[in-house]
Amino acid sequence: MLWYTGKRLLQVIPVLLGATFLIYFMVFAMPGDPIAALYGDRPPAPGVIEQIREQYHLNDPLIVQYFYYLAGIFQGDFGVSYSGQPVNEILARTFPVTIRLALLAIFFEMVAGIVIGLVSGLRKGGIFDATGLGASLVIISLPIFVVGFAAQYFLAIQFGWFRPTVSSGAPIQDLILPALVLATVGFAQIVRLTRSSVIETSGLDFVRTASSKGLTRRRVVPVHILRNSLIPVVTYLGTDFGVLLVGATVTEGIFNVPGVGRTLYQAVLRGEGPTVVSFVTIMVLMYLIVNLLIDLLYAVLDPRIRYA
Repeated sequence: MLWYTGKRLLQVIPVLLGATFLIYFMVFAMPGDPIAALYGDRPPAPGVIEQIREQYHLNDPLIVQYFYYLAGIFQGDFGVSYSGQPVNEILARTFPVTIRLALLAIFFEMVAGIVIGLVSGLRKGGIFDATGLGASLVIISLPIFVVGFAAQYFLAIQFGWFRPTVSSGAPIQDLILPALVLATVGFAQIVRLTRSSVIETSGLDFVRTASSKGLTRRRVVPVHILRNSLIPVVTYLGTDFGVLLVGATVTEGIFNVPGVGRTLYQAVLRGEGPTVVSFVTIMVLMYLIVNLLIDLLYAVLDPRIRYA
């Protein structure tokens, strides 16, 4: 296990370097002058523009700019945005909010999706199964902005169960409704994955053997059926966590969440290259770490899986 973990951690280094280079190239190789665009219709004196370009190494070749950026990363410095604000401060302000939002969404979709998918799989062909499949199909077909606006209007404005927008500081109680919206699509997918996996696992030999030994249903279902059915679900959850970090832009915009998606979208509109590259770099790193943890979790769920 330790050897496998160390090998996977070493694999993170080239993947991270390759991803950051591609991101840096795609952002800074785009045509246009980001410094001139920053000042809009009233450009400053040419000397000021030249000074800013020297400060951000924009006159150097692209590969030299990348190495300057890479050196800053290894020192824990993600640079300064064109507006003069350190990117580290922006990261410290926005990433905790989005991580809390993503973890809440993962919790909601995992608990509800696994429970409903388990019951549907155990009662295949019944009314509960048909209802769950129909509801998940409807949820999958709805765009996230439709779900977001409907939840905001009915649950927050009409019924008053939640706040329609997130207040400053993004407390947990304000993030519940956006997290529920984010969890809808993942919930529907987990219901279907859990159901199909439970149906498949229920017909395997070790499950029939456990039942023939006289084990109770309460023992067979959680230990032998559910546990061995969670590998595809856990795989999806690992991928979905990365999607939630990046794909929460629409939801954060609807509920005014001061998180990564909204900040990243605004940085793209303003041409804030350092902010965009730094945000995506942190997302890539977190995505790699989460996938490593998911791989290690396989051995916990299925005793047949061992990493030598």
